[in-house]
Amino acid sequence: MMEKQAGAPGGSDGAGPNRKPWGSPTSGAAAGETPESPSGSHVEWCKQLIAATISSQISVTPEHNSRDSKVGRRQDFMSLPALRYGAQGKMFQNQIPLLPGESIQTTVKDVMYICPFSGLVNGTLTITDYKLYFSSTDRDFVLDVNLGVISRQETISVPNQGENTKGLELVCKDMRSPRFAYKMEENHPDVVELIAKHAFPLSHNLPLFAFLYKELFPVDGWKVYDPAAEYRRQGLPNESWTISKVNSSYELCDTYPSTLVIPTNISDDDIRRVAAFRVKHRIPVLSWIHPESQATIVRCSQPLVGPSDRRCKEDERFLQIIMDANAQSHKLSIFDARQGSVALTNKAKDGGFESETFYTNVELNFLEIPNIHVIRESLRKVKDVVYPTIDEAHWHSNIDQTHWLEYIRLLLAGAAKVADKLESGKTSVVVHCSDGWDRTAQLTSLSMLMLDSYYRTLRGFQVLLEKEWIGFGHKFSARVGHGDENHANSERSPLFVQFIDCVWQMTRQFPAAFEFNELFLITVLDHLYSCLFGTFLYNSEQERAAKEVQTRTMSLWSYINSQPEDFTNPFYMDYQNHVLYPMVSSRHLELWSSYYARWNPRMRPQVPVHQSLKELLILRAELQRRVEELQREASASHSLSSSSSHSPSPTHTTGTPVHTAV
Repeated sequence: MMEKQAGAPGGSDGAGPNRKPWGSPTSGAAAGETPESPSGSHVEWCKQLIAATISSQISVTPEHNSRDSKVGRRQDFMSLPALRYGAQGKMFQNQIPLLPGESIQTTVKDVMYICPFSGLVNGTLTITDYKLYFSSTDRDFVLDVNLGVISRQETISVPNQGENTKGLELVCKDMRSPRFAYKMEENHPDVVELIAKHAFPLSHNLPLFAFLYKELFPVDGWKVYDPAAEYRRQGLPNESWTISKVNSSYELCDTYPSTLVIPTNISDDDIRRVAAFRVKHRIPVLSWIHPESQATIVRCSQPLVGPSDRRCKEDERFLQIIMDANAQSHKLSIFDARQGSVALTNKAKDGGFESETFYTNVELNFLEIPNIHVIRESLRKVKDVVYPTIDEAHWHSNIDQTHWLEYIRLLLAGAAKVADKLESGKTSVVVHCSDGWDRTAQLTSLSMLMLDSYYRTLRGFQVLLEKEWIGFGHKFSARVGHGDENHANSERSPLFVQFIDCVWQMTRQFPAAFEFNELFLITVLDHLYSCLFGTFLYNSEQERAAKEVQTRTMSLWSYINSQPEDFTNPFYMDYQNHVLYPMVSSRHLELWSSYYARWNPRMRPQVPVHQSLKELLILRAELQRRVEELQREASASHSLSSSSSHSPSPTHTTGTPVHTAV
């Protein structure tokens, strides 16, 4: 893997001259680990990084404050500072915070929360149409679980609590499984049925909560991404590439966005023939163009070659046109994300890959990245390692046996190859897997993140997700299972979680290169499951348009961009035109414990980092203001000196670019 020397910043938006490769540092702390304990309200939980569950899993009795878990008493959420957006809208009995549009469905008293760290906790369980809220009667903590995160419910045995006591485990998608015990009484609603009804609303002919949520934000997150504006930022259209409306009504490809960038000199009839030769009609389309060499990242699905080696002249010509659009190279690199053996199996089932015999001047590379089923099983093993108990003596070996970090390494290595082929090789690349909406999205977005500094800003990263994941049809509904009780569906897989983990790994290696912080990444993942916002709902742009998502739900970016200071990295330096080459050997990768193991109190840092980062942001702003004041004073003093002496002053610069060790 390449490791290159750091260069000086320069240019603008990653699109100017003097682009510099950045080799990864061998050390250096990233921007934040884990913030302080959250409040009981949903958005306080979201802002503080660790959801209310972690607080409830930490016993607040003095004897629990051991060397392994030095945590203090949890603050009552009423004593915490009020938030501008998403704060509790109304207060009902027992001071249960409700979001705008949220309503209480039932309250069950004498419920026991079976804490894996401090035993049985007595309290009251309130179920709303958005969350499950447990408030203890004898200790000072709450448990707040949004219902969208629940994957399934399982009945468990509860010994020594009487015959009519029922045990319930909520197996969640975010690495936790809270357990409860409660008395079965006549004339009381069935807790299991009620939770199922609102945790899996689509399975019960109910709307997702995002369509009920009534929060108002000062920023409209749906305006973050404008495809035409993003392509203009890249310098498109140009003589070789055009912004096409051939898919404006989704007739060409129902999983692609309506706006596509395709080669200029190809007819609509040829495009339709290419679509017929590609799985799901996902033709090769441009994702990103290099500002200098005009080399491009193009994405698509596998060709329908089949065991008889079918050919499509229009498809072969299409790739030739893509190659010819880049005058810097006379080759085209195809990166097939799949394992070579799997690609051969797909070929036997009518799929396949491009033949270097028929596609001239094309080099084919298999990246050996496993499929969605392998990744799903790998993350399940990670959960077994981190929750509810951790085997300290075998921590590293247990993590190694999950293969999770190995799959992270393969993804980062593949994306780095794509980025290097464009940057150093000045060669256009085509990226695909089988269908072109899972590993393809991972590789294109990661390589674009390495190549283009714009995507490393808070807003630019939102554009990247909207474009490469949401717009190009990653099947969020199928992979996450929003509102669907069929937890055993083989379509489910944490591909997006894996991608965000790769981004986090990069922020660890380049702590000053990203404008957003760790809280932002965790907030994005929390709302991948929450069904609070419409951003990640459904499988395609066509489905979201049919459901009127943009007019009937709120965007996650409305919430984020209404309070960007909470999600900003105080160490961020606007290094433009730097290409990031992360080191992808296993020794430079680590488990993202502050996400995967955040429900275990023994894995938490003793110092709340999130608040410290906010204080650093304030300090940085104050120092910057003081620097500007001193510059103005120096300028005024210089002007007075010049006018009094009536002599010209020597030319000098007023500032020097700040560099960080990278």
